[in-house]
Amino acid sequence: MKFRVYLIITSFLLILSCTSSKVDPVTGKDISGEVDAQKRVMEAAKQGGGIFGDINNRKTSSTTFDFATSNVLWRATLKSLDFLPLLNVDYAGGVIIYDWYSQTNNPKEQIKISVQFLNNELRSDSIKITAHKKICETVERCSNSTLDQNFASSIKESIIASARTLKIEEAKKEKK
Repeated sequence: MKFRVYLIITSFLLILSCTSSKVDPVTGKDISGEVDAQKRVMEAAKQGGGIFGDINNRKTSSTTFDFATSNVLWRATLKSLDFLPLLNVDYAGGVIIYDWYSQTNNPKEQIKISVQFLNNELRSDSIKITAHKKICETVERCSNSTLDQNFASSIKESIIASARTLKIEEAKKEKK
């Protein structure tokens, strides 16, 4: 008898939990899944955002997009570090990773730089530079370390200066 009552109550609670709408505890929004895929896509498009959020409060219905050719920080980074070999470039993810590089006068020391774009604005806090150094005594014996922040800051300043120059050049072209 007790088992039947327990089974009925459990079944009732299970059915009740399946039919009620789910609510996000943080935002309080209804998060129950939409069955129609087209409606889900439209709702996601209306929400906007993406990896960089709603950049410059741009309307999601806008038809203008910021691609790598129009992003001055992206172009300035590629221009400033054009001597380094590229390993991975992901504009959608906002990351450029350069491969190990060594100068010809010291092939046992190599550096590797990665640039992370935090937003598209022309500010010093819009990019994050990470630099690593590898020193190899032999091919099998190498040690890696993160370079000091001064090195990363000097690279960042070079990129920002290059971006400002590119921005000024663009403004001059638009005035003509």
